[in-house]
Amino acid sequence: MARNFTYTALVLRARPSGESNREITFLTAEEGLIRATVFGGPKSKLRAHAALYHGGKLWIYRDPVKGFMKVTDFDVQEWRPGIRELYERTLAASAVADTVLAAQGGGGGWEDALALTESALDALDKADEAACRRAAIRFLWNWAEILGQRPGLDRCGVCACEPRGDGLLWYSLRDGTAVCPSCAALPAGYIPRDGTWETAGYLPVGPGVRRWLAAVRGRDPALTERFTLDKASEREAKALVTAILAGALGKRLSTWEF
Repeated sequence: MARNFTYTALVLRARPSGESNREITFLTAEEGLIRATVFGGPKSKLRAHAALYHGGKLWIYRDPVKGFMKVTDFDVQEWRPGIRELYERTLAASAVADTVLAAQGGGGGWEDALALTESALDALDKADEAACRRAAIRFLWNWAEILGQRPGLDRCGVCACEPRGDGLLWYSLRDGTAVCPSCAALPAGYIPRDGTWETAGYLPVGPGVRRWLAAVRGRDPALTERFTLDKASEREAKALVTAILAGALGKRLSTWEF
């Protein structure tokens, strides 16, 4: 029975284990999420390599008798030191990592999940404060596709009409679809009493949001810098993508407040 395994891996979480060891959660292209122990104190080279957001080639030993896994080596190929240099980068990276962990690595298609996650972290490694938020929103939007939960925004999900170029769609929190104003049946000029659209059961999806989300589909980190959003559209986009994933995961993550 094989006991030694090799993976293409990314560190998503690192926690103390015992007095001097660490439990590391990796996202791998071969098996999704795996947890393994790194043995050694603070001066251990292996412990330094198995740090948050490092990616590379991982070697694992599995003990079938004791039922645990330990890291025997980790050849770091992507260090991403810039994430630790800016608070906004750290916040956005935490949102990325926690989303992957909450979704159990995507539940399959792990190679695509790993590529998308690394793309987001690569973008954050050099992003300025404003670009950090856009990179996180872009990741959440594309992660919704990994989970099979991303709605179409090019036409109404009920009557299939196409919205005008300057028109609104409404995302239904109940049905998880984007619908036209007629199918949403909201009065013209309607404003929720408490100022939050969630109480009305809908979120607005304006033309700027639709164009931006269509443009940033894919893994290329440069997409975050190539397309920008005004502040109002950014707030709409964030509300939309977090609502989609909250519905898929059954909860909202605190790290989405980046």
